[in-house]
Amino acid sequence: MNLWLLLLAMGAVTFASRIFMIALMGRVQVPDLLVRALKYVPPAVLSAIIAPELLRPAGVLDVSLSNARLLAGVAAILVAWRTRSILLTLAVGMGLMWILGAVMG
Repeated sequence: MNLWLLLLAMGAVTFASRIFMIALMGRVQVPDLLVRALKYVPPAVLSAIIAPELLRPAGVLDVSLSNARLLAGVAAILVAWRTRSILLTLAVGMGLMWILGAVMG
């Protein structure tokens, strides 16, 4: 029961904070500097989530050719950079991860 209450409370806080910002945005002029800075939040958050998974797959820094996650991640980054295609990036990254996982054990 405590878990459900916690989940509901977290959902309510998240919803309230977003609704507050949406309601506030229509009434307050946001400085251009803040608007420009907010554009960098999604890539920063995504990098903070992905980088540890690529560089520390077993909890220890592993920057070598035996790190299948790092190899697949670098390939996916290159595909994303060159093609700007989310579907192709996911296909290459996941496919290479699957292949390297099978080959490297």
